[in-house]
Amino acid sequence: MLGSLRKFSTSIYAKVLMGIVVIPFVFWGMGSVFTTGNKNIVVVIEKDKYSIQDFANFIDKIVPNNQKVTTQQIGELLSIFIGNILIEKEVKDFGIKLSDNSLSHLIKNQKEFKSGNEFSRLEYEKFLIKNNISAVLFEENLMRSEKKKQFLELIGGGIIPTYFLINSEFNKINKKVNIQLINLNDVLKKKFNYSENEIRTYYENNKNKLIEIFKKVKILELTPNNLIGQNEFNNSFFEKIDKIDDLIVKGQNLDFILEKFNLKDSKTFNFNKLGKDMNYNSIDELPEDLPKNIFAIDNNELTALIEKNDKFFLLEVIKTEKIIKKFEDKEVKNKIILDLKNKTRRGLISQIISKINSKNFLKSDFNKLSKDENVKIQQISIKDLNDDNILNKGIISQIYNYPEKSIIVVHDMELSKNFLVYIDLIEDDKINKKSDKYDEYLNLSKITITTNLFNTYDNYIKQKYNIDINYKALDSIKNYYN
Repeated sequence: MLGSLRKFSTSIYAKVLMGIVVIPFVFWGMGSVFTTGNKNIVVVIEKDKYSIQDFANFIDKIVPNNQKVTTQQIGELLSIFIGNILIEKEVKDFGIKLSDNSLSHLIKNQKEFKSGNEFSRLEYEKFLIKNNISAVLFEENLMRSEKKKQFLELIGGGIIPTYFLINSEFNKINKKVNIQLINLNDVLKKKFNYSENEIRTYYENNKNKLIEIFKKVKILELTPNNLIGQNEFNNSFFEKIDKIDDLIVKGQNLDFILEKFNLKDSKTFNFNKLGKDMNYNSIDELPEDLPKNIFAIDNNELTALIEKNDKFFLLEVIKTEKIIKKFEDKEVKNKIILDLKNKTRRGLISQIISKINSKNFLKSDFNKLSKDENVKIQQISIKDLNDDNILNKGIISQIYNYPEKSIIVVHDMELSKNFLVYIDLIEDDKINKKSDKYDEYLNLSKITITTNLFNTYDNYIKQKYNIDINYKALDSIKNYYN
């Protein structure tokens, strides 16, 4: 139920939970073994069965109450859930233990529990009350987190990298790279001219991509004033919010709820997911992002109660219709031109990459492209991996992954920046053992080695345990949260 407006604590309790959650990412990627099995069992690890309720309790424990859990996040959370279990099994196999004295020492050294520089039992008790957790549960979570920390140190601890590895890590970041660069966007500009006939032909052939959904929705914002006749959010208001939520769960429609609580002045709007009417005008009365929330509602749940930015909206979807956008609409033409540009862009880039991969694009082809398209070649010297004076760090990071004399295509995630690059010269660099940055790269080298160890252990642990995932049960969890 919606209840009061609660926030997840940023205290040590949250840190302990995150300590439990984050670590399993190192070890577990979603497996490929599926089963139908018992509909209430979401995963079986060896002979141990874990129910839908076990997984749901795990989700509720780590996800803030006011945060929506998406379908994609359900898969990620299952990965964490399984990894959490696997590490606990490994902790048990290694016989890692934490004495009462050690646990007491951990608690007494948390700064949240200190008054001045001394441990305060009063601060500890206040923390437990504030976070609504018992001392037993908190100490169990802290103990579990500490055992996992010791487990990771057992696998990756005690590493002393050689100078060769430290210097290799230093060189990855600090080597100087001289490149020749062609801005492919300058090539593409000349290809972005489309005739009216090309645009109309695309429209006729892709009408299925130009369908827009509009929803006709009756909406009423629930306020203390219209719900309880007062001007403040109090227990009476949230009690009625819960009652309304219960009625929706029981299948009551909007009109029934409006009549029961004597609510008036609901309004009806017809809009797309961007909150625009059929003439593509913004509807100012709709709060930002509310239309997106409404479009995320299951089509079978016409009546809903949505909490958005500490506001509550009672609504009912009256009608949903699909409309093919008209060719004459300015936004339609803009979208078609954008699609055509993306198609042209992907085509050119794919063509060049294909030739590079098949070793049919040489330095002579690089020069020829510049000449044929009348696009200049830029000479750029990059001082180190963090030198973003000309190119952004994402692009530079891609360049630094390739050896000297390579020809590569680099671009950002949106394909808005696209470059053809020839790596002309790489000047390696070395770190002096007396450098004030030596320890920094020593630690960085340790992290690299440890990560490789964890990846190796990841493969070992996947082979060690038999894991069956019940995707039918997982689907029911996705439906519940969405």
